[in-house]
Amino acid sequence: MLQSRASTDALSDQVIRMAGPPERIVLGLERMRTAMALLDLPARLPMPVITVAGTNGKGSTVACLETFYRQAGYRVAAYTSPHIWSFNERLRLNGTSASMSDWDAALDDIAAVAGSIALTFFEITTLAAVKILCAVQVDLAILEVGLGGRLDAVNAFDPDCSVLTTVDLDHQDWLGPDRLSIGREKSGIFRPDVPALYGDAANPCASVLETAAQHQVPLQLLGRDFDFDAQARRWWGFGQTLAIPEPLWPAAAQWQNLALALAAVWVLQKKLPVSAAALSHWSIRPDLPGRAQMLRPWGENGPRLIVDVAHNPQAVAQLATLLEGQGGRCHAVVAMLADKDVAGTLKNLLRRVEVWHVLEITDTPRAASAASLQKCLWEMGAAHVEIEENMQTALDALGSVLTADDSIVCFGSFHLVKQLPRQWLDGTSV
Repeated sequence: MLQSRASTDALSDQVIRMAGPPERIVLGLERMRTAMALLDLPARLPMPVITVAGTNGKGSTVACLETFYRQAGYRVAAYTSPHIWSFNERLRLNGTSASMSDWDAALDDIAAVAGSIALTFFEITTLAAVKILCAVQVDLAILEVGLGGRLDAVNAFDPDCSVLTTVDLDHQDWLGPDRLSIGREKSGIFRPDVPALYGDAANPCASVLETAAQHQVPLQLLGRDFDFDAQARRWWGFGQTLAIPEPLWPAAAQWQNLALALAAVWVLQKKLPVSAAALSHWSIRPDLPGRAQMLRPWGENGPRLIVDVAHNPQAVAQLATLLEGQGGRCHAVVAMLADKDVAGTLKNLLRRVEVWHVLEITDTPRAASAASLQKCLWEMGAAHVEIEENMQTALDALGSVLTADDSIVCFGSFHLVKQLPRQWLDGTSV
């Protein structure tokens, strides 16, 4: 029997001992299906399941879905990754992280079979999360895909609705060299005759549409079958028009995630009814740490801090749009993983950022060195690029010299965002 743990970091350590580091990625569903049979976990879970995949926007879409269904009185489980501070963040039960004792019990069961099957870190985590949410008998399970879709551990469980947020370039080593290849992998979460939603309104990926047509998937598209007007705070689709209450998001991409979540609620109305009145009067703010958060940690007279885990070209292009609406000077604090498209990502902020502060992530072997980031920015024409020893020192210095009109944007990786003081990200966005 595994012993009770003093901290949730020990949960992560336990999974690493069972599976190896999170960086060990082996795609495929064979190991999952073998383990599910031994653990008596069915592919069709006893509650409705919404599976969420996509290059960007998965976590925010999950948060919106949680908000709507919890507000309507349902018990909701949400499985997401990666965690920022604590391992048990990966599973939320009605908005609260699953307890250490819940994780302990689930990992005990999996430990008996994991060694013989050589499960990965993410596979063990997924199995444990599903065991927990089945044990507590929730009304709805929202499962976020870890990588891709078709061969991801989450796809071993059948959805009642599939949500694909966006398709763009990321993880090409695993998902293929181009957008068409990546779209095929991500649309692998679709099932015949099971409703699916797709959010690339301006430029739908052809391979996603082909997958839906080939497998008789009833696919609904943002911009065609449902849509939103951020300025008018209005959503429409499926014969409905909804007014969206405040608070509003500063980032346009978050409205896309909101629109997808509302569409998912409507396609599941027969299984999980939610009234239009409830959807127009929700009060739980669907924020997640590090998703286009705009903060004032130095008070109203200090600079605004914009925090985003954006780490690929599409996500940083969306971040650039947000920054265009902010006046004053702009400094960037950035760190990235070396296996990302560093140049393609950083170039989207070159015109807006005046001074770059680069540093190296210290908790993963995949980190890009600060020197390599500096060199990349110099080669693209950035004039002011400074290497920083650590993020807190850089932020303290900037917070003392910049004014309320200025911005600091902190982005590039989940690993970077988790170095920020937790009380900052748990605070209220402005």
